[in-house]
Amino acid sequence: MSRDDRPERGRGEHRRGDDGSIDTGTDAGDGVEDPNIDDLLNKLDSLEAIVDDDAEREKVRQTISLVERMPGSRAFTSRISTYTGRDVAESFVGGILLSLPLLVEDGVFEIAEWFAATTVGPVPVFLTLNVAFVVAVTAGVLYYADFRDVRVHNPFLGVIPRRLVAVLLISFAVAFSTMLLWGRLHEADPTALEAFGRVTVIWAAAAFGASLGDILPGQSEGTGLGERIGEIGDSFRDD
Repeated sequence: MSRDDRPERGRGEHRRGDDGSIDTGTDAGDGVEDPNIDDLLNKLDSLEAIVDDDAEREKVRQTISLVERMPGSRAFTSRISTYTGRDVAESFVGGILLSLPLLVEDGVFEIAEWFAATTVGPVPVFLTLNVAFVVAVTAGVLYYADFRDVRVHNPFLGVIPRRLVAVLLISFAVAFSTMLLWGRLHEADPTALEAFGRVTVIWAAAAFGASLGDILPGQSEGTGLGERIGEIGDSFRDD
């Protein structure tokens, strides 16, 4: 069979050789001229998608993380794939900065009263919508606003991004703790639903600030939290 008669493999399609190795299409005939670091990252991304062994996949991710930190790649400034302890701190600071001005505003109480009073049956409709709004805005800033190329690895239940969950939890903790610390949570003796509504109002600002604080500085250096937790677990098993 001549070369022209061979079927072409589409983008992202690979095959295993007779020895079990994976052909990722990195040979000279793949049509890429003057390959650079970004081309290498694209190949590594394709390889990660087809590797079926967890240990091998983790090695590929470590290689991707190493290449991303190399100057000369757009990923050096735009791509984010690792979630580290520094990201947690950045989210905390961002949440604090945007939520503090709202803590002294009495309008927060009025909004919370509106949330608690507007119900359909037992469901506080606008309070529920506000919670959904916070989640949607946070996901939009992290993954769809194009501030950074944020990658998702090992999502919870296969669909829920770990970074999204972390940012939402950190920002909620900021909102709740600052309201409690500054005596704004129980002022004027609100109902439990109104108190929760007050927290969600502050949470909306804190989540937006936490999202920006997390991704705007770019990829943080250091070991990912998932890897660090895994190392701690391995050390306990070894003991």
